[in-house]
Amino acid sequence: MVDDSELSDLTVAAYHDRLRDGRLTVESVVEQYLDRIERYDRSGPELNAILTVNPEALDRARALDDRLEAVEVGGSLYGVPVLIKDQAMTEGVTTTFGSEAFAEYVPDRNATVVDRLEDAGAVVLAKTNLPDFAAGFVGYSSAGGQTRNPYDLERDAGGSSAGTGSGIAANLGLVGIGEDTGGSIRVPASFCNLFGLRVTTGLISRAGLSPLVTEQDTAGPMCRTVEDLARTLDAIVGFDPDDEATAIHAAWDGARGFRAAADAADRSTLASTRIGVLRDAFGDDSRAMPVTEVVDAALETMTEAGATVVDPVSIPDLASFVDDTALYELVAKRNLNAFFAELTDSPVDSLDELYDSGAYHDRLELIETIAGGPTDPTGDREYWWRLARQTAFRRAIEYTLATTELDAIAFPDVQVVPPIAEGYHTGETTRADVPTNTFIASQSGCPAISMPAGFTDDGLPVGIELLGAPLSDRRLVALAAAYESIAEPRVPPVLDATDTIDGERP
Repeated sequence: MVDDSELSDLTVAAYHDRLRDGRLTVESVVEQYLDRIERYDRSGPELNAILTVNPEALDRARALDDRLEAVEVGGSLYGVPVLIKDQAMTEGVTTTFGSEAFAEYVPDRNATVVDRLEDAGAVVLAKTNLPDFAAGFVGYSSAGGQTRNPYDLERDAGGSSAGTGSGIAANLGLVGIGEDTGGSIRVPASFCNLFGLRVTTGLISRAGLSPLVTEQDTAGPMCRTVEDLARTLDAIVGFDPDDEATAIHAAWDGARGFRAAADAADRSTLASTRIGVLRDAFGDDSRAMPVTEVVDAALETMTEAGATVVDPVSIPDLASFVDDTALYELVAKRNLNAFFAELTDSPVDSLDELYDSGAYHDRLELIETIAGGPTDPTGDREYWWRLARQTAFRRAIEYTLATTELDAIAFPDVQVVPPIAEGYHTGETTRADVPTNTFIASQSGCPAISMPAGFTDDGLPVGIELLGAPLSDRRLVALAAAYESIAEPRVPPVLDATDTIDGERP
């Protein structure tokens, strides 16, 4: 068993160096991560980030060790233990989609993103918690209960990629995969001091992931460092004939990789950058003040490095655009019904069947909203109007970027700190109490990256989001790498395997 200190904020590059010189093996690293899951997730602080550990992970690790001398690991994810949001199907490994109705469901195929990770040499280590069918910005599900935030065990880890956020922050895996419909990568990244990218819709295949809003859904990476994020992107971005949204690759220059963009970035990258500050997306009450102070400090760090910060900028009719472009209630039932119909031996045939059986977490308001929606929205003029408004929203963002000559627009991912988790379960805290800006990118189809901005005086993580024009994904990664190089914003949580929290997990 490798000493736990060897895994302290391990990066892919450092891991590969140690594989080459024999200090580590894939098997020893997988064993240690499994041990950390047992110590910090199943016991001790009981983070509850993990739903299912892959029973084949050690066999996969041993097979990779056997091949190690015959392969070049440097540009790949060879031997990298990955945490995958349980929204992605994994052949032969239980996939719950966060729902107790699917507690024993074992798919007969992988999601495309899982195939690509394995093609790059990765080890699927475990599947992570999410609200039922990703229907929420919270960290609880009927399949797994409440995921805890490793920086404050009483607080929510954010959703819907809660388990990936908490697990990667706590170093229960080397890199993570989340999924983002309205902010489900960036909210937990913000709450858990991680980098998380929502790509331009279609750059990453959604085939094999449970859908919510197919016009917006995308998988994506959540990592402790930008280089690890970039490596993961290089493995999973690509055209997939099983997902027509990936036709956007016809306009994408795939020859230039994300890792190359990150590696080329340094302080001088910021010196040639213009970033606008969207003050309309900042909170204006006492709850928002700690977040605003941390985000402003991050912006000042970029200014001191030479970035031109334009403060403020505006997107005309921002609040109206966010309201007008929401599609959840109109399309999610249709999308989930189609998904259930495509599954082999699905335990439910429709969203109505799931809803009528009560097989979902009873505090998930969005499930109830979806249940009241249409089975086919295409006959409703409102659906087409909202789609048109998404196009107009994207154009308004592009216009703001172009007229002010900006590389990106900055604002907090979430206007307040991670909420106390118990409040969600008692009803004291509702969705409206956690103002979230991540809809801006999701409902316009634009890419956005969440970066760790720093910590409040109470030690709570805050995220800053950079929003770019469609297909500016590599530029956003380069900006994040440049920012990381000067801010060094990653601070690991302090965890003790003997720590416990009073009370049962809700």
